[in-house]
Amino acid sequence: MDEYTCAVCMKSFSKKSRLKRHFLTHTGRRPHQCTYCKKRFAQKSDLVMHVRIHTGERPFQCKICDKRFTQKVHLNVHTRVHTGERPYKCKICEKSFATKANLKSHSRVRSSRDIQSYRSFQ
Repeated sequence: MDEYTCAVCMKSFSKKSRLKRHFLTHTGRRPHQCTYCKKRFAQKSDLVMHVRIHTGERPFQCKICDKRFTQKVHLNVHTRVHTGERPYKCKICEKSFATKANLKSHSRVRSSRDIQSYRSFQ
């Protein structure tokens, strides 16, 4: 598998297109502008998502409850409410979570508690 490496920060990518997209973070170039508020974006896809703030467009709809979302990823996470899927599991206590963010939050709290418990036994 070919790897494409950023000459500025040495971060590697599996696709040349991803390297090109990443490189814009170093140039600061933002050629895509919102016609509503003039905010600028490096990627057209980011502009498209942003414009939905102004238009209220929510093109992704839950097939179970009809709730609508601006991004497909938000629909995918929402769907777990109905399916009960919890793909992110704590390696310490085996508790599982529907989102990676909830697992990270749990891990921070758990780590803090573990440190406090450890100190109380010393």
